[in-house]
Amino acid sequence: MLEAKRRAAIFLLLAFILAAVAGYLVLEKVKQLNADLGGMVEIYVSNGDIPARTLLQPNQLTKMEIPQKFLTSSHITDEKDILGQVSVVPLDEGDIITQNMLKSYSNLQNENNRLVALYRTDNIQFDQEIAALDRVDIIVSFEKGGEKSTELFMKDVAVAFAQGTGENFAGIGVEISSEDATKLIHMENYAEYIRVLRQMLGTTWRVQMRKHQQSRLNHKRKLSLIRNRLLKHLQLQMLNLQQEIRKGGSPVWRQS
Repeated sequence: MLEAKRRAAIFLLLAFILAAVAGYLVLEKVKQLNADLGGMVEIYVSNGDIPARTLLQPNQLTKMEIPQKFLTSSHITDEKDILGQVSVVPLDEGDIITQNMLKSYSNLQNENNRLVALYRTDNIQFDQEIAALDRVDIIVSFEKGGEKSTELFMKDVAVAFAQGTGENFAGIGVEISSEDATKLIHMENYAEYIRVLRQMLGTTWRVQMRKHQQSRLNHKRKLSLIRNRLLKHLQLQMLNLQQEIRKGGSPVWRQS
């Protein structure tokens, strides 16, 4: 009995020693892997779906850890490198934000132009959600010479960026000349009411994209229809050829 207990104690001791050795070896291996990978570093990713050319805000960003070994110069580790920028491509939630995706929102098409932000307030209203690259008209209502007046203040204005989508749509940034920028800011400060209307022309980028996609789909359908007709025609001709051969006659190609 004592001998059995002694053996059991020895086996337990050996098992404990082997487990300790295995744990130590695993720990050393993990440390070696971490050393090879260079530790972990935090990079920035999108914290939700972000449309293209949207001015990036802190609440749209979150962090994700990756091994230092896989960090490249295109990854962003400092929030300051993102704020004040817009993404040139749409981002899905969790997408890694890289330097080549970003562009300064103040990088205008014309160096003599300026960006003026129009945010939804009590006196600034938008009839529809507006996206980057849309065109808008700006209507203002103000008092002039003791009489109230409403007029078209600016027409066919380019939208450089839009902030928010759906119920979270907050406003836009428009690109206008420096002279018009002064006038628009004056109206923002002193006009009684400003209304921004999105142009419903077929030249907007979203309409063009939908038309392009529909055109490609129609083209594919036509090609598929033609291919199916050709296959059916060839099958009929081959069937006719086989029948003529069986009959011992000359094959006659039928016109379909």
